Formats: sequence, C-alpha cells, structure tokens
Amino acid sequence: MKIGAHTSIAGGVSNAVDEQLEYDGNCGQIFSHSPQVWQDPSFEDREVEAFRERSTDAGVGPWVIHSSYLVNLCTPKDDLREKSIDSMQREVEAADRLGVEYVNVHLGAHTGAGVEQGLDNAASALDELDVPEGVTVLVESDAGSGTKLGGEFDHLAGVLARSEQDIGICLDTAHLFAAGYDLSTPDAVEETVDEFAAQVGLDVLECLHLNDSKHACGTNKDEHAHLGEGKIGEDGIAALLNHPGLRDLPFVLETPTEDGRGFAWNVERARELRSA
Repeated sequence: MKIGAHTSIAGGVSNAVDEQLEYDGNCGQIFSHSPQVWQDPSFEDREVEAFRERSTDAGVGPWVIHSSYLVNLCTPKDDLREKSIDSMQREVEAADRLGVEYVNVHLGAHTGAGVEQGLDNAASALDELDVPEGVTVLVESDAGSGTKLGGEFDHLAGVLARSEQDIGICLDTAHLFAAGYDLSTPDAVEETVDEFAAQVGLDVLECLHLNDSKHACGTNKDEHAHLGEGKIGEDGIAALLNHPGLRDLPFVLETPTEDGRGFAWNVERARELRSA
C-alpha cells in the first residue's frame, strides 16, 4: 500500500524524505516553495541529488509537487494567466530535476467568464506547458465553492477532452465529499467511483488525497479531519482504501495536526482501515 503525507522541505528538500520516514510513509507530497507567493523553485544540485538518493534508498515514492495556491488556470485575466503558466512551467521543471513524477494543480476560478470559457482557458493554459518526459500534471478535484471549477466530474472530463497534454487526475476525498459526492458508506463509495469511471475514467486517475471532512456532504466547505473521525467516517475511508479500482494508487494525506495527533497517527490509521 502506498500511503504518505504532505511533508516540508524546510532546511532542504531531502529533509522531506526523512520526515516521511518518521511518519512511516512510503510516498508523499511537497511544495517546492511557499504556496502563498509567486516564487520559482530553487534547489541546489547537492540537495537534488540527496533527495533522489534518499527517496530511492528508502523506497519512498511516488512524490507529488503541489503547485502554488495562486495559480489560476481558468482565469480570463491575461496577466494572471501568464503568471500561472510560468509558475507551472517552473514546477514541472523542478519535478524533472528532482525525479518527482507528478505536479498537482487546481483548475482555479473562472471569475465570471463562465464554466465553458473557464475550462477552455484551463486547457489552453495547460497546453502551453513544455512538460518533461516522466512528469505528469495532475488536475485536482475541488470542493466546488463560488466560481471555482473542478468540483464536478464534468469539469475534470471537460479539461481532459479539451487539452492536448497527457493529463492525469488527483481526487481529494474531502473535496469530493464537500462538492456533493457521498463517500460515507461502501455503497456510496462504489456509486461515486462508478460515476467517476463513467464520466472521466479510472485510467487517468493517478493519485488520491486521502482526507476526512469536518463538514457534511455537499456543503462546499473544505476543512480536513483525521481519518475516520469526520463526516466521511470509518466505513467510508475503509471503503476508499480497499476499493479495487483505487487500492493500488498512492494515497497522500493532508490531514490536520491537532488533538495530539498528526500524520503518523493517520498513516497508521489508514493501514488499520486498509485491512478492515
């Protein structure tokens, strides 16, 4: 089972591997820089080599780089579009240097341009990227608030259909739940996975962000909870972990650190629920 957490690159990107091992994780996700600012990734050659070596030696992978929160692929604004494309280009280049397989991105918000135009904008922005061989851009599902796109399977399918890039999908379980896709029972998980398979396709699903939700299904509220302790609950998380169409994918945790528990607790909990 591939299970890990979003880890820090503070003090050097190779430290993310050591942190992952502290959680008993064997795959994971990082930011290449602060996600709150426009900033290019900057890694010294020795750190790149150390990250690659430690990941290989410890058997940790695949890794995902999560793009900046400022990136908005759907935007109708030319300046923001160009900044978003440039930021994503730097991310895929950083992934190539580090040997990271995936760069994860949210579609962003159309801010009044409309769903169809927003999807057109996102696909055309993705098509401007020169993605190195061995790196795949993943479009992440969204919680679906406001004019943000990605909260419906139709949005994900729409971008795939429009883009010439070889794009994959990352489903965030808390986002799915917030957007109205029930995951709280084995039957609900089966129905949601079947719907995704029919509308988008399991063949493009590359990764799952495994998070429980502090809020009810369909609320569009994105706040993560410890596995099995939110509104998705034990039965739903267990069904996700054991679903035959999902179980071989990497599961990346973005669960909170609170109540004296953090990533290590959730990694262990995932393994317990996997065998449930």
